[in-house]
Amino acid sequence: MSKESKKPQGELLVCRNPKAERNFDVEERLEAGMVLSGSEVKSLRAKHADLEGAYAAIENMQLYLVNMHIGPYKQAGSFGHEEKRRRKLLAHKKEIERLMGRVALRGYALVPVKVYFKNGRAKVELALGRGRKVHDDREQIKRELDLKDARAAMSRKR
Repeated sequence: MSKESKKPQGELLVCRNPKAERNFDVEERLEAGMVLSGSEVKSLRAKHADLEGAYAAIENMQLYLVNMHIGPYKQAGSFGHEEKRRRKLLAHKKEIERLMGRVALRGYALVPVKVYFKNGRAKVELALGRGRKVHDDREQIKRELDLKDARAAMSRKR
């Protein structure tokens, strides 16, 4: 049996950030790998993570995930990890350069949307979005209601 067949396939969702979709107009998404310690991986597999208040930052041509909470792994004892440390993200240099240009524009932010395991590796999905204002929320709700009414009318015709 080869090593390839032993790896778990598919995606295992760890946590989501529903506020990202609500507070930002998402224009583009990016998948990045995460550099983690052993106890962090074990905690993520147990789904002890939270993205509330987390964001991505670019420093010295490196991508970092800041303020993501990964709960302690009890069996790690004194060899555990910091719960809210800055974690390095893995992305191609060209992607980071492109994101730097977009984030430099006023109003854009890199927000983590979800953390998951893909083929046994920890990944984070980042969304590049522009912050919404309160009046934008009302417009978004109106658009969603109009879309819902249109779908209801279409289903009645069938």
